[in-house]
Amino acid sequence: MTDSTPSPAVAAPTAPKPRVPFWDNARFVCVMLVVIGHGIQRLTADSDPALSLYLFIFAFHMPAFAIISGYFSKSDPPNRVQMTKVITDILLPYLIMEGIWSVVKFVLYGSVDFNPTTASWTLWFLLALAIFRLVLPYLALLRWPLAWAVLFSVAVGYWANVDSTFSLARAFGILPFFVLGWKLKQWGVMDRWLAMDRGSTWVRVAAAAVLGGWLVVAFVFVDQFRAINLTHWFFYDSSYADLDAAQWWGGFARLGFLVMATVLSAALFALMPRGETWITDFGQATMYVYLLHTFVLYPVRESGILGGENSSLVWLIGMVLASIALSVLLSTKLVRRIFRPIIEPKPRWLFVQADGRPTA
Repeated sequence: MTDSTPSPAVAAPTAPKPRVPFWDNARFVCVMLVVIGHGIQRLTADSDPALSLYLFIFAFHMPAFAIISGYFSKSDPPNRVQMTKVITDILLPYLIMEGIWSVVKFVLYGSVDFNPTTASWTLWFLLALAIFRLVLPYLALLRWPLAWAVLFSVAVGYWANVDSTFSLARAFGILPFFVLGWKLKQWGVMDRWLAMDRGSTWVRVAAAAVLGGWLVVAFVFVDQFRAINLTHWFFYDSSYADLDAAQWWGGFARLGFLVMATVLSAALFALMPRGETWITDFGQATMYVYLLHTFVLYPVRESGILGGENSSLVWLIGMVLASIALSVLLSTKLVRRIFRPIIEPKPRWLFVQADGRPTA
């Protein structure tokens, strides 16, 4: 009789872990909020409802994205495979998309402006992800890594020389959310939530009240928020001096917004469906939506058709629906198949083998 147990030298490959629908649902909802926010941005100057919705979204959508990214990150020193993925999944797509944006700007404006040290539009998040993965193994060596991340986020606002170069200001600004996601994995919080039945209904009711309450506040106090340029606080990319808050209390204001974004993100996750839904498969293509939607919205935003007289509630609703449709379209398998070479490049020729020889 033949022994079917594989020897250690030829052990069977480990089966990939099944995807959890909850996280794919959360990914798609977050990226859809990104598209909606960018779609309605040009309406906010002349429309209070548009600005209210814009403030509602920008208060937590990128923090929630960072939490998800941190949840699936490892703090161990990166091995060869992980280091390769940083290049192929983050740096190469960043350089490719920056190159495309340079071509777009040259065609439209006749200027050659390829400067990878300054991210174009949404590409800052790719640089932030690279910085997160670089910093996390060092933070994990320290006691209270989340507290250190919060300290860095608050402190960086006092230093005007930390700016958009390599998206450093924004990366360190939202670093606490990435570290929080990583800690949530360690604490097992989300596993307990996904297994929770009794009491979950009340949690969802409270979450809906939190999100609804913030939307009401954003609408009621929209004039005051417009006067203080509240949206710029949610970008986490400006110093307190640039935000007209060059005072000792500037850091406490950011700390308050960090707490606010955490609560709103938690409410969003609490309302997220746990099982398979019609958006679950789309959650596997969020990078395509994130990187490609700007090329669709850019001509619309720059054409001048949004804003001014075209700022009514009808235009706002139309842009919201169009943004949702665009998010779904860019998540389809056809789009993924066409744009995979630039969104998920696999240049094996670029790397050497483990023994130092060039890959065939």
